[in-house]
Amino acid sequence: MVKRDEDFEINSFNHSRFSNNLTYISNGHKPPNMHKWGPGVRDIYALHYIERGKGVLETRHGRFSLKAGESFMIYPHMEIHYYPDLEDPWEYVWVDFNGEEAEKLLSLTMFSPDKPVVPICNVNLKSFFDIGVNINTKPFDKLRSDAKLRLLLSYYIEYYQKETLILQTDYVGVAKNYIHNNYWKNTMRVSDIVNAAKIERSYLFRLFKEETGMSISTYVTEYRIRRACELLKSAELSIKSVAYSVGYRDQLYFSKIFKKATSHTPSEYMTLHANRSVL
Repeated sequence: MVKRDEDFEINSFNHSRFSNNLTYISNGHKPPNMHKWGPGVRDIYALHYIERGKGVLETRHGRFSLKAGESFMIYPHMEIHYYPDLEDPWEYVWVDFNGEEAEKLLSLTMFSPDKPVVPICNVNLKSFFDIGVNINTKPFDKLRSDAKLRLLLSYYIEYYQKETLILQTDYVGVAKNYIHNNYWKNTMRVSDIVNAAKIERSYLFRLFKEETGMSISTYVTEYRIRRACELLKSAELSIKSVAYSVGYRDQLYFSKIFKKATSHTPSEYMTLHANRSVL
């Protein structure tokens, strides 16, 4: 049966679920005093970690009493009022940030506008709030501050993972992601993909077959051929280079696999698409 090029329009796994738009604004440390804020709204996110003492956060969703080791999140455009305990005023560190990715990252945690407080965990998170100065004058300063912010949020995702996500590991997605990042390695084996997913081999095989309709090895071959098609269309690489670029050391073997999949040899495929580009 002759297969068309369209047969190889593999739905790529999204390597990044996010928009890469996460921006550090400022951070700081508030010593124990009677500082309070609100009621009012802000247009940024603000994450607070309480080192010691107590305080209160009030939102339209309720009144939250907080103590050392707990964290609270301020969401954009949400009316808030927070203040220290009169007898044991809190001391906390905080970081302000914004960006389209912020909401998506926080959706992976226990934080939500109606539940802006998370409990004490067994790790002191204070040190991760040491992100940067309020004004980053150098490009590398800004990059480092944004990276440290991402690191901080990664720990909140780890220690305060949303309960519904704990039981929903996307093993097939992990396997696909590994394939898409490593297909060019001629040393890649199915066992490597299984190890990346960290589940039992036969279980992954079953899940993968159910979701994609093909075996892992077939998916790897089709993904490699898909990438080879894209490279051959550019006509900037030799067939040998294309073969090596998609994980095949042997050019003859690659040509055999390519023709079986597309009904064209690599050279025929290059000529065919070169003619189409001229028309």
